[in-house]
Amino acid sequence: MTEDTPNDPQDAIDSQSKRRREELDDRIFEHSAGDEQEGIPFVGAGPGNPRLLTVAGKELLEDADLVVHAGSLVNSELLDEYCGHAELVNSVGKDLEELIPLMRDAYEDGDNVVRLHSGDPAIYGAALEQMDALEHEGVPTYFVPGVTSAFAASATLRTQLTLNEVSNHVAFTRPQGKTLTAEEDHISDFVEMGDVTTCIYLGTHAVRDTMDRLLEDDHDPETPVAVIYHASWPDEDVIVGDIGSIADKVEEAGYRASALVVIGDAVTGAGYERSFLYGDWANRGSSDANETETQAGDD
Repeated sequence: MTEDTPNDPQDAIDSQSKRRREELDDRIFEHSAGDEQEGIPFVGAGPGNPRLLTVAGKELLEDADLVVHAGSLVNSELLDEYCGHAELVNSVGKDLEELIPLMRDAYEDGDNVVRLHSGDPAIYGAALEQMDALEHEGVPTYFVPGVTSAFAASATLRTQLTLNEVSNHVAFTRPQGKTLTAEEDHISDFVEMGDVTTCIYLGTHAVRDTMDRLLEDDHDPETPVAVIYHASWPDEDVIVGDIGSIADKVEEAGYRASALVVIGDAVTGAGYERSFLYGDWANRGSSDANETETQAGDD
């Protein structure tokens, strides 16, 4: 590999953003998710359990020569099972100035390179800035979706994130902090809507602050809340309470990171109504049934 350094990553990001404003990438119309493509795949490792890795992700990891992974956020069992033959590089503590030439040089040397993110790289993954920096240097990239922790959490809770007459919407969000200002924190707005299941990423450390702010905004303290630590991992833990009680329970458990917080009545799955999809409309003929499915969606 060469010792060349990349162009300034920020210049690459700005250049790629400008290009996107001016025209769409032709590959949008040439490939769909799951297609075999040229370049470095940014693969979602899923929430933790190796069995929740996608088939596409498994195949790419098994063929990889170099896997740059998200450290302890990716289950070591997954790395052992699918990446034992490859060179493994932990991305934690490394900046773009180090990661980009590492992946670029390996790819240009003919190695199969995989960038492995936790969950799904499209959700709080900071993937696009890496992809833009690589693309700016002539290295093609593409996304390979993964199972995000909110879906693992709903499976653990044995409920749906959307339920007829309970939750018509799902919000993926994070609390205010270093990345998000107070004005950009909309958790209270989502909860106020009533029919939203609010999934809070990267907010385990801020559970008490978040719940205190919800109480200050006069939200019902008995609104259900679940905190799922390490969803789908061997040490998964589920804490169920409500806006008024969950902070004490999380602090007693000692969790400060790696948990998903879910707020809303869908947490319990209680009180939902039977959907139209399997109701009387289903017996009204094929044309009406198709219309019903369109209207009912995923209820």
